[in-house]
Amino acid sequence: MSLADALKTAEDKNLDLIEVSSNVNPPIVKINDWGKYNYQKIKQLKKNRKNSKNTELKQIRLGLKIGDHDLQIKINKVIKFIENNHKVKFIIIYKGREQAHKEMGFKLAEKIIEIFGDKIAIDQKPILAGRQLSFVIRKGN
Repeated sequence: MSLADALKTAEDKNLDLIEVSSNVNPPIVKINDWGKYNYQKIKQLKKNRKNSKNTELKQIRLGLKIGDHDLQIKINKVIKFIENNHKVKFIIIYKGREQAHKEMGFKLAEKIIEIFGDKIAIDQKPILAGRQLSFVIRKGN
């Protein structure tokens, strides 16, 4: 339909000519009430925003010599993060001569993963980068 015919048809029905897609040739238009169309579009955007999941990446930093009680406190914080559907990145930091005992960091990472058991899924396995060993976990299925 030509532009003039579309405008005449819209005017006869007391409606507006709304451009749906301008990227194609010829452009796609719709005959509709602009206020109603805009309201429905905004309502759909709000619904999409409401249904989308907001996940953040939380970080927990640990040293190799962390005590059992301190570790338990950190794990309790992580449990709260995971319940709120956040991902958690653990960073184990090596200081001084601890660099020579990299296996201790991997043991600590395995201990943390064992504590959570089936409650979590591992997004990123423990990786050593410089003076830091890091891994990412999220809520399990």
